[in-house]
Amino acid sequence: MEVFVRNLHDEATERQIKQYFKPILANLNIDVFHCQKPRNKGFAKITISDPVLGQKFLDLHGQTTSGRDGFNRVKRKLYRYHKPVNCSKSYNTPDVFILKALEREKTEMSLAEQRRLPKFSQTAKQRLQRKFDCCLNAVGLMDYSGNDLVIVNHYQVRREGSLTFGGRSVLVELRGDPVQQMEIPYHSIQSLLVGKSTDPHITFSLAEAPRFFIKEPSTEDILVQAMRKLGLQLAKGHQKPPERRRTTAIDPTHQVIVASCLCYSFRVNPEDFQAISALKRLPGYPDIMQWHVDFITKAAFSVQISELNTALSAARYRTFPFEVKFQLQRLAQNGYLPPYRVSELMQAMKKTFVHADNSILAGAVRRFSNQIPYAGPDTEASELSLNALHKLLIENYHHVLREKQYSKDITQQYEHIASIYKAIVTPTGIYLSGPEPEVKNRVLRHYSAFSSYFLQASFLDEDGEPMRYTRGVSLTAIYHERFKRILAGNITVAGRPYEFLGFSHSSLRAQTCWFMAPFTWNGELRYARAVIKDLGDFSAIRSPAKCAARIGQAFSQTFSSVDIPREAFQLLPEVERLDALGIHRVFSDGVGTCSKAILEKIWSAYAQSRTWKPTVCQIRYAGAKGMISLDDRLRGEVLCLRPSMIKFEATSTQIEICSAGFKPLPFYLNRQLIKILEDLGVPDQAFLDLQDEAVEQLRVTAENPINAGYYLQRNLVGKSARLPWLIRKLSYIGMSFSDDSFLRDTHELAVLIQLRELKYRSRIYVDRGMTLLGRSAKPQSQVKVNVLQGIMDETEYLEEGQIYCSVQNEKTGLVLTGRVVITRCPALHPGDVQYVDAVDVPLDSPLRSVHNCVVFSCKGGRDLPSQLSGGDLDGDLYNVIYDDSLMPTKLSEPADYPTAPAINIGRSVTTSDMTDFFVQFMENDQLGRLSTLHQTLADQKEQGVFDPDCLLLAEMCSTAVDFSKTGIPVDLTQIPKSSNVRPDFQAPGPRVLIEEAIKLEEMEIQEDDEDEDEPAETAPAPRYYRSEKILGKLYRAIDEHDFFTEIQRQSRSAWNPQSLSLAEKVWEYEDNIIDTMLENSSHPTHFVSEVEVFAGTLIGKYGAQTKRQREFSSSMKEKQDRDVAYTVQCILQGEEQDVSKEEALERSIACLDVAVHEPRTRRRFGRLVSFTWVAAAVCLKEVEKFVGG
Repeated sequence: MEVFVRNLHDEATERQIKQYFKPILANLNIDVFHCQKPRNKGFAKITISDPVLGQKFLDLHGQTTSGRDGFNRVKRKLYRYHKPVNCSKSYNTPDVFILKALEREKTEMSLAEQRRLPKFSQTAKQRLQRKFDCCLNAVGLMDYSGNDLVIVNHYQVRREGSLTFGGRSVLVELRGDPVQQMEIPYHSIQSLLVGKSTDPHITFSLAEAPRFFIKEPSTEDILVQAMRKLGLQLAKGHQKPPERRRTTAIDPTHQVIVASCLCYSFRVNPEDFQAISALKRLPGYPDIMQWHVDFITKAAFSVQISELNTALSAARYRTFPFEVKFQLQRLAQNGYLPPYRVSELMQAMKKTFVHADNSILAGAVRRFSNQIPYAGPDTEASELSLNALHKLLIENYHHVLREKQYSKDITQQYEHIASIYKAIVTPTGIYLSGPEPEVKNRVLRHYSAFSSYFLQASFLDEDGEPMRYTRGVSLTAIYHERFKRILAGNITVAGRPYEFLGFSHSSLRAQTCWFMAPFTWNGELRYARAVIKDLGDFSAIRSPAKCAARIGQAFSQTFSSVDIPREAFQLLPEVERLDALGIHRVFSDGVGTCSKAILEKIWSAYAQSRTWKPTVCQIRYAGAKGMISLDDRLRGEVLCLRPSMIKFEATSTQIEICSAGFKPLPFYLNRQLIKILEDLGVPDQAFLDLQDEAVEQLRVTAENPINAGYYLQRNLVGKSARLPWLIRKLSYIGMSFSDDSFLRDTHELAVLIQLRELKYRSRIYVDRGMTLLGRSAKPQSQVKVNVLQGIMDETEYLEEGQIYCSVQNEKTGLVLTGRVVITRCPALHPGDVQYVDAVDVPLDSPLRSVHNCVVFSCKGGRDLPSQLSGGDLDGDLYNVIYDDSLMPTKLSEPADYPTAPAINIGRSVTTSDMTDFFVQFMENDQLGRLSTLHQTLADQKEQGVFDPDCLLLAEMCSTAVDFSKTGIPVDLTQIPKSSNVRPDFQAPGPRVLIEEAIKLEEMEIQEDDEDEDEPAETAPAPRYYRSEKILGKLYRAIDEHDFFTEIQRQSRSAWNPQSLSLAEKVWEYEDNIIDTMLENSSHPTHFVSEVEVFAGTLIGKYGAQTKRQREFSSSMKEKQDRDVAYTVQCILQGEEQDVSKEEALERSIACLDVAVHEPRTRRRFGRLVSFTWVAAAVCLKEVEKFVGG
């Protein structure tokens, strides 16, 4: 039932109205209801799921006739601030999805009672005060005066205000004109100290800077009321002004210290002291420690930083190269040490490391930064003394020196890798990191001796994640003032000024770009503009977006390059046709050919080609980009490109390889594609069966060590440490990996990540096994799905609606034939899925020489790639599905969106134009938001993806995808309206805790998502209803708790908790582990768990991995593999390069003995346990070799 509420104050918020009705409805046993109160309107709507209870409410408080007489007849009149509140039954039918969400919440609360899950008691919360008056007392750093912990205050301004402890963060509101706010997320709090009752203060020591806001005055309220009196209404699509404006600091004085001074202290009222201390009883709140600290002053922070920067550029430290100075500036700039202490350390280093290897010293300072304890109650003053820090640095120097003796730098091992310095630019500061290995691009390859002069800068929020759209918050000052100022200026590191250079298409979406510092090259000083000029001629381009994209071709990661004589280049004509409507269609967009001689050159340069011989490659050549495929009719060295591939004029004669068709990639269903297939008639059971099969494969991995070992091997977990082999070998000699907690955790983590990919992303692997040789018709009971790049049929053999698909690997070959489904991701429009006929070609056809790609016909009215999510042939991946159960019963006409011309500014594009576009893209990239809304509405609408709103969103997503090339953002006023109610499969999952063992937290069941003391500026949490569509069924088919409990029960069935764990730790290996734990976190001061590092993947804490976590997982696994390989080499060889089997066996036994019997506990990280399993695998392997002779 929906109740309409009138005569409310226009200024009242939805939260306030909800709080008003909560006790009134609770008296009628209505614990769950939904409230909607439009801003600046005097009415609200209350939705009650039970119509009987709703009528009971109306019988008591409802008004059946209008006017004063009607109100006088109400049995129990309601007043709010002495103003009558009129309630009546709404004429509207309640939103069915709101009703479903309310029913779901009631069911979950009932289940929580039955299972005795933790329930957030509203009455318990109300007993604890959470809002307190305060006065900002100090902003600075924790340090020591003698042996006493003190706060060095670098901000003398006092500001009165209030502290509110919300559900996820602390909101500080500072009074004044304007009103300012600070938001401190709980996850960023390292320590929370309260003083004595005689000196009441509360001090936050943070790992990252707070988020700062200016609260905007509500000027629209006056405007709306004035227009209403005149009988006027605001125009449709009118955007409400933001309630808050994100800013970078409290004031200019605070701006100087905001990035590095992360200690905030507030004086509170003595009578609130006990109430603040009692907050630690609330679940999810940070620990509160009683600890008195004094406040002192030292040299101004700006003076300390200035002196350090001067020293880094001074002649007396000229013996320190840039790579060392970078790490020293990083110590101060990232907040590891106060600037004055870094200056002192530099002086000590100058005396100690006179004849040091500078690369070793730089590595030592970098490693040293991860070992510095944070000043606080748990750290003794002596641990941060100059002598202690200097001693620790010397120890690190010798450690890195030993490490370098056994392992080469990765840039020496792989020609396509460069070491790159990085910076994270946030709203408050610039944080340095690196150098990190990066795949080279054209610029880095050309200036390979000057890689330290290039800097990769990411523009992110304080937590290391991209800036997020938040309702009611303006980010204009961050984008157009803070970020634009950095892009237009420079980032100075150790006296070296880096200026903006450019960005690739992929880095643009990651909000990352390249900067460079000037250097001398061939006797000339090289600036960014000279580097860009050498890449090609961009003067004729009049669109900033297009110009940036063209320059960005040179920043695409390429794995190798091959010199091609200019005379080898030939220009092929485009294959073009007019369709039935007279629209010009290009069938050859982005694709060319080459001779075998060219490919042989590529094979010799591409390391992976030593095993695989790809016949299709995605390339960059001069100003061209796209795909080339083998044409065995060409003789000699011939490279044929088309005009659509050539984007600008350039003089380079090198082919650079971005990717190649080595083998088909595995294909996974996703939520967008599943929804389209459902609406095209694919039965639900087809998806449920595939998911059940995937879940069962995960389940059997815990049944025995053999299954577990093979599962880890398939997922490349612990491969470098020989973990899969070790687990199987232990089983053969009667030992189980499940007897050790760390190995159990490694296996369980790998399983849990895959389970969460299934439940929270519906990422279902599709393959029932097809091992066939040569040409084959479709096997009746087999499934094969391939992800392949596309090219065009140069022979004109294929007819419209036909494809040729030859798949090969090192063992098998297959030519697909028969009716297949073809699509491309991302798929949002129902026409993005089409049928085609896979056919074979004659034995003498040139197409016989290409494999691991999809060959499209060049005939018909419209090219097929453009019908699949607007694809082309310059490297897009296509999915070919060959399974009777996934065949649609109907199809839709493909979308045909008009091509929007890129914005033309009428002149040559400048660097400022491109940085403006970079900022504009960050600010207006709405693809993720639109895709999520499409998923929501497709579930709610009766027509699913065929609903007009979904079709509109699919077109808007196409515009968002093209934004990076056209410069035209999505018109947000056209976004279809939706309520804050979502399907259950979009709900976050239980939090994963990786402590002594992996466990899933029980989901906290809340009686209400808000309460009176919750900061009003936080957006209301969405409600979730039970979806009856296929995505909801798939989501609910996996019970995460039950599955994981069963896996743990199986793996622990033979475990004796009293037995001694086999694995302890060893020192050098652990230092590498700790480095990886810190370097692969989303923020410099956080760290990931050891088990995540060892497994080579990060766990999505509330569901599936984010895109950024997947990227971090990839780089983390590469580093862990290198570190383990180095450790194994050390165990086997010691200091010699040629040792006998007996010596290797003795050394491996000794390492295992040290690991087991000489454990250490690391501050912050506890006891690390993975080394023993590295040593055990080596030892067991050496025993096997020795016994076998």
